[in-house]
Amino acid sequence: MGYFVHMKGRVETARRYVDGLAQSGRHFFSAADARAALGVSPAAAKMALHRLSRQGLIASPARGYHVIVPPEYRALGCPPAEHFIPSLMERLGLRYYAGLLTAAQFHGAAHQRPQEFQVCLERARRPLACSRVRVVFIVRKRLRDVPVQRINTPRGTLLVSTPEATALDLVGYPHRAGGLNQVATQLGELAEQLDAEKLVAVADTAPPVWSQRLGYLLERVGAAEKAAPLKNWVLGHARKSAVLLAGARSASGDRDSGWKIIVNATVEPDL
Repeated sequence: MGYFVHMKGRVETARRYVDGLAQSGRHFFSAADARAALGVSPAAAKMALHRLSRQGLIASPARGYHVIVPPEYRALGCPPAEHFIPSLMERLGLRYYAGLLTAAQFHGAAHQRPQEFQVCLERARRPLACSRVRVVFIVRKRLRDVPVQRINTPRGTLLVSTPEATALDLVGYPHRAGGLNQVATQLGELAEQLDAEKLVAVADTAPPVWSQRLGYLLERVGAAEKAAPLKNWVLGHARKSAVLLAGARSASGDRDSGWKIIVNATVEPDL
């Protein structure tokens, strides 16, 4: 009986600690922070935090890292990823940006809400799950050269690829974006936000084939004016006589000489 009373007291102390953090504007803490504040052993701190997690008051997206779950997100079991990713990436010392479908959504392309939060990193990292919130990590070469912008969230500032960088990444990772049809749909929704000259600038951060496919798809969704300067860049940088629009399919199809593309797939955007 004494053990359970003692444990209940530790849980109440831990809850007061968490409430105090939230009231002071802190929404993330480490296991070491909690252990020091509670003045207990690692095992006792772990047990107390586990009880708070079971009550839905906190969640742990990564080992030794905890987030406070506000009442409005208790049903979700975790705050949205954009609330804690900036803090977690800082804690891990990782350069990152939210990209692909996640970035497209921040830029207003909300045709289909992504089922996972997509984060680009310099190195491979396993996905993480925080209750019903799922985060996947995508390796992006030359990540430090990719232009990003800062977007304010209720818990900090999130780095997100610019509309132009987002468009290029969607084409570069079509399997991460639901295939070419979905990519074309996203590009159609992003088109108004794209700057033609910035598309040329971001082209240098990826293989030329990405820009070739991007330009072709932009024309396909009625945004040829946004792609016109990029076409000149492609003609000067694309070394192969032609590349495939869809790399995993047959090499047969009509040739688009402007983009040096073999159109080996039918693209049907949902616009």
